[in-house]
Order: sequence, then C-alpha cells, then structure tokens
Amino acid sequence: MPFLLVEAPSCYFVEAPSSSSNVREAEMILVTGATGSIGRPLVRRLRADGVAFRALVRDEAKGRALGCDFAVGDFDDPDSLAAALDGVDRMFLNGAGAQPVDGEQPMIVQQRTAIDTARRAGVARIVKVSVRDAHEGGLLAEGAHWRIERHLQASGMGWSLLRPGGFMQNFLTGAGSFTSDGDLVGSYGDAPVSYIDCEDIAACAAALLAGAYGNGETFVLTGPQALTHHQIAEKLSTVLGRTIRYVDLPPDELAATLKSQGLPARFADDVAALFAKVARGSQSTTTSAVRELTGRSPRTFDDFLAANRRAFHAMAALTR
Repeated sequence: MPFLLVEAPSCYFVEAPSSSSNVREAEMILVTGATGSIGRPLVRRLRADGVAFRALVRDEAKGRALGCDFAVGDFDDPDSLAAALDGVDRMFLNGAGAQPVDGEQPMIVQQRTAIDTARRAGVARIVKVSVRDAHEGGLLAEGAHWRIERHLQASGMGWSLLRPGGFMQNFLTGAGSFTSDGDLVGSYGDAPVSYIDCEDIAACAAALLAGAYGNGETFVLTGPQALTHHQIAEKLSTVLGRTIRYVDLPPDELAATLKSQGLPARFADDVAALFAKVARGSQSTTTSAVRELTGRSPRTFDDFLAANRRAFHAMAALTR
C-alpha cells in the first residue's frame, strides 16, 4: 500500500486591537519561505495591504513569479541572508520541516543562523512559525522548533510565535497521505484533528508583522472544528463525486511501511509515534487565536474544499 507521507502535525492569546492607531508601518518586512504553503498567501496579503516587504527565495524564477520585491538566498548562506536583510525591520521566519537524517535536525542550525543574522542586521522583531506542542525533548519538529524558539527568545529581539496544527493543504499536496488508489491513510484512529488552512496562518502572520501587538506572545492556531479522518474522507468523497475511504494503520505497521520505502528506522519510528500521539487526541482541541488576531473566524474544512475544488479534481485524476 504505497503512499506519500510527511510528519504528522505536532498558550497564550491576546486580542487584536480594533483601533487603527495601534497599527504601525514596518520599514520593511522580509518574508522567508515565500514560495511555500504559508509564504505565498502571506505575500499576496502583504502586497494587497500595501505593506513594504521583500521575499526571500532560493530560485530566481520563482521570485519573479511572485510579482514582488525579492532576494535570492537561503539559510545555509548567511551572506545571502544578510544582503536580503538590508533595511529590514521585521522578519517572518519559516523554513523546511523535519528531515529524515541522523543526528540534529538541519532546521535548528538553519533557523538559528537566520536569527543571529537578523540580530546583527538590526532587525527589531521576528514572527516565527513553529509547530503545535513544541516542547523540550519532543520528537522531530516538536523538539527542533522548541530549541529554535528558545534561541529566538534569548536573542534580545522582539518575537512572536505561531504554533499551527496540521495544515489542510497537506490533503491538497498529497502529503496528507493517500494510497495509490486515492484513499486516505494514516494512524489517527478515531481522534478528531483541528486542521487549519494556511491562508489563516498567513493572515495571523500579517497581523503581527504589520501591527504593534503580540510581541512576546505565543499563539496556538487551529481551524474552527476538529474532524476525524473518517469525516474528512466523507467530505472528500462529496467533492470528488466518488467514495474515498479512510484506511487506518496501526503505528507499528505505519513505521514498517515507511522503513520499506527507504526511510531511516529511527525517523520512521518517530513519525509513527507522532501519529500515535495525535490518535490519543493531542490535536483535538480548537483555539480562538485566529479570530483574536484577524477579527474573523478561521476557514472550515468545507471552505477549504470549496476554494480548492478544481485542484482536488486534478489531483484525484492522477490516482485513477
């Protein structure tokens, strides 16, 4: 049963000021991860709002396609990052997730380097995307993001942390785990999961990057409802006009499948353990953080499906 997989989704809240007098204009914002699931809608939102920003991209062609000011560079090249930070007042920090490697996760060194480079460049504040339930000693991204968070908090710069749950976009990219027959697969059991649309994560980031609130605060971001994967399969069935089943695998079977696909044993076991944690309800609760930051309710899963109906049909056609 081959399928695609990425890591399973791993507080405080402040109410967004309603008065425009509390909103300041940043001199310049640097958006890292600008071509990703969060970066693209953030770029669109900042551009629509008339906020001054620059996108950091690794590929010049992708930067031009964004239609905004951009710089070519990446976290593994501090000099390119320093050049991109010229004149920047605030930075949106977002990067790759956990990788199947032995030893320390690459994101730790990469994002620490970005933080240190930003501090030397005179950046006043960083808004960082983390992961829900980041904590000391956590597996994969949960532990890696916790260490990055602590480095940022000790940097002397202002900071805000966004801790989103699982992305609705995972079901669109294929990373939500589908069999070769197009059925949904995972190890979530009957536990509901409060997935969030990346458009809402971007909206929260934009509010913090252009606003004068949220400094020193951590926000756990979720959608407005928690759904089981059986319910999600039913909703996908309605959109696609054919039956999509949810196939639930025991964690040890999931780990064995990942190992058979060539993933390192420890990484596969850690991924399976994270799935099992979600199956115990670690992501079943919802929060009001999106509404508090943006003044509106987050998108439902039905909203997400309606907005991406054509893309889902195109993806489904590939599995037939």
